Amino acid sequence: MNSSNQKTSLFSRKILMGTSIGAAVVFMIAGIVFWGGFNTAMEATNTLTFCISCHEMEENVYQEYTKTVHYRNGSGVRATCSDCHVPDPWVHKFVRKIKASNELLHKALGTIDTPEKFNERRLYLAKRVWAAMKSTDSRECRNCHDFGTMNPEDQKGRARKQHLNAMKNGNTCIDCHKGIAHSKIHDKLTDEELADMEKPDPAHKREVSPQWIAFDESGGKVNPSATPADEKQETAPSPAPAATTSTSSGGDIPVDWGKIEPVNIGLLYPGQTSMEWILNGRDHGGARPFNAGDRCYDCHAEETNEMGAKIVSGEKAEPTPIPGKRPGFPVQAKVAHDGTYLYAQFQWPDTEHVAVPFADGGKMDPDNQVKLAVMLGTDDIEYVDRAGCWATCHHDARSMPDEPDEATRNGSGVASRLDLKNSVTKYLKESRTEIEVKGKEGKKRGGWDKLKSDDEIKAELSAGHFMDLLRYRSGGASEDGHILADRTMQGGQGVEFNGVLSNGTWTVTMKRKLQSGNPGDISITEGNLYNLSIAIHDDYTNARYHHVSLGYKLGLDNDEAELNAVKQ
Repeated sequence: MNSSNQKTSLFSRKILMGTSIGAAVVFMIAGIVFWGGFNTAMEATNTLTFCISCHEMEENVYQEYTKTVHYRNGSGVRATCSDCHVPDPWVHKFVRKIKASNELLHKALGTIDTPEKFNERRLYLAKRVWAAMKSTDSRECRNCHDFGTMNPEDQKGRARKQHLNAMKNGNTCIDCHKGIAHSKIHDKLTDEELADMEKPDPAHKREVSPQWIAFDESGGKVNPSATPADEKQETAPSPAPAATTSTSSGGDIPVDWGKIEPVNIGLLYPGQTSMEWILNGRDHGGARPFNAGDRCYDCHAEETNEMGAKIVSGEKAEPTPIPGKRPGFPVQAKVAHDGTYLYAQFQWPDTEHVAVPFADGGKMDPDNQVKLAVMLGTDDIEYVDRAGCWATCHHDARSMPDEPDEATRNGSGVASRLDLKNSVTKYLKESRTEIEVKGKEGKKRGGWDKLKSDDEIKAELSAGHFMDLLRYRSGGASEDGHILADRTMQGGQGVEFNGVLSNGTWTVTMKRKLQSGNPGDISITEGNLYNLSIAIHDDYTNARYHHVSLGYKLGLDNDEAELNAVKQ
């Protein structure tokens, strides 16, 4: 038999269900060609060029995307449309391409062929994408971002804290990063939708990555004594020379300040960020972790100046910005005690005068160039444990969005029980029967007129549910008071302040008894931690136009405290 007959016989041989080897080879080659062509076509539809080939995408979401870090960044790595919106596993990718045929139908129908039509349906479209990402544990995000390869040392405190929470609780990328590549739209969600969309999914819990455990075990945490290098804020003042400092009442402070390690506390301009603002997810992206127990300090201690810059400029939470006002500044704090008194020294850089456009003479409080308030509270007070003095700031207080007018205040049933002379002052939730947080159905946010009975308020005071308020005025005497139903000042019998401005730096010292039996005074004892916040009205300002700190933990000879008062 010749070779030609042998070849013919081989390709004609039947192998399966009557199919010859020759036919199988033909089908295999055709399959390879088809598969290659199919995959080539699929990949062609994954390019940025293809995705923006229709004007619906090119004129809308593409223009937003080009302004984000996913399009242009220092590393030169670009995430295109398909990286975020097309699954990488082939089966899921194929299913996604089939679903895309629906988009071709709406292209033909002209459903979103104008910016106006697109914006009308934008929230609906976004919710579909968010739901899909939530269901897959943000699978496409994890093509590039993975907890296992993240370096916590290179992240800001807020990112570190929330990534750790996500691993432990089952949150996923899209819970926090809805506006990462396109214009903000999630603020149009209802409170219920937002809460449901961002709740943890136990199925998404994962083991905490080794480098995160190592970082935590090594004591890797925000160092309050260091000013973050990435914050473009003023330099903290140099420490004052060791000396005995006279107080305003003539007493002495027997402290060698030179032996105390300073703590840099970043103050920021808060605008109209009330307690209700913090609790509302549509206003504050950190509402969910805050409600779960995270402290403001845990997430924001390294970025106070950055936050203040967004607010002081009017970008958020400030309808009446003051041109030239600084977004924040560092305060160098030192604390000590001698077993009887708590001593504190606060230093910060002065600022050039910036005239306030809506104040007579450009100064809100011409009698006081600066005012320093120190507020103390315990973890027994709701929100103070996480937010410090922010717990006293409400949406209906003086100069805030829902401040009641004078006629409303005077006509209320609580007018005779509160000091409303200059409008609503600070108060705590413990003094009210209810607080409106969301502002639903046009309700005013806050609870200034929902006052508890006198007996109930006395019981709260006896239980220690108040904030101790100590205040220095550059143009007057020291003041001592507390905040519960309102801001109540008792005079200066519980504290002694002294302040001086020298070489562009303010130095204010404080002397205060550790133990006090006076109502509205918190007794400070060893073994306990207390919440301390400071607020400074600089440059003759008043009301909410001050700078404030986050809540810090104060203790006596306690290494767990961010402000550790060591005995001298």
